[in-house]
Amino acid sequence: MAFVLIIHDYDCNFVAIMKKSLILVTNDDGLFAPGIKALVEVAKKFGEVVVVAPDSPQSGQGHAITIESPLRLKKIHFMEGVEAYECNGTPVDCVKLGKHVLLKDRKIDLCVSGINHGSNAAINIIYSGTMSAAKEASLEGIPSIGFSLLDYSFDADFEPSKIIAENLIEYILKKGMEHGSLLNVNIPKLKLADIKGMKVCRQGNARWVEEFKEGMDPRGQKYYWLTGKFINEDEGKDTDVWALDNGYVSIVPSDHDLTLYKAIPTLASLEKLNIHAG
Repeated sequence: MAFVLIIHDYDCNFVAIMKKSLILVTNDDGLFAPGIKALVEVAKKFGEVVVVAPDSPQSGQGHAITIESPLRLKKIHFMEGVEAYECNGTPVDCVKLGKHVLLKDRKIDLCVSGINHGSNAAINIIYSGTMSAAKEASLEGIPSIGFSLLDYSFDADFEPSKIIAENLIEYILKKGMEHGSLLNVNIPKLKLADIKGMKVCRQGNARWVEEFKEGMDPRGQKYYWLTGKFINEDEGKDTDVWALDNGYVSIVPSDHDLTLYKAIPTLASLEKLNIHAG
């Protein structure tokens, strides 16, 4: 967090005051989800907050962007002292418009996304609109944190999550991120007193076993509804899944590079293939 020096106090001493940070807040559950309200209440303590969020729920949108239709921003009254806009696009669209349109001439100190209703641990980070929004900001070099609470209820208790978010936002604004610029934070559905602490860990090897429920609509047309079961195939005690199962907040430093580096040497022989052979 930057500091500004003022010289003119009554004793002619230097007085250091903390410069307010500019924080972009977004989510994928929509502007009126309780989770984003909780996150804004926390972010307001650290500086100026600008909110750009979808005008309808966008869970599971991943890193989708809108290219075939126009995007719109509508300024709305959200919370006293907070500039807020609803967007007709995806969570990633919200961040792009926030960065390149609304705040194009200003430095964003931090982007926070959430607080999501439900887990974004393990493979869920790939599908998550919450995490993709934070990832988009980090692609722009903005320190970014995605927050998720393991409670899908609209009436979820976000008070413990607010304490967690406040601690992490303060830490990142003060210390920054030495490696990378993206954190995936998941919070167990527990009272604050029952949360054992925080674990910095790796993404667990867990996945969804999916199936589609078939049905018939009133017009006699078939439809398919995605459902499934979350399976953990990773017994490691250094994963986000283990941390959450054992009462810890999981913090996974994340990145955008999807290269499987250990496979490069084993595939080197592909370079010797004669692609011009008949």
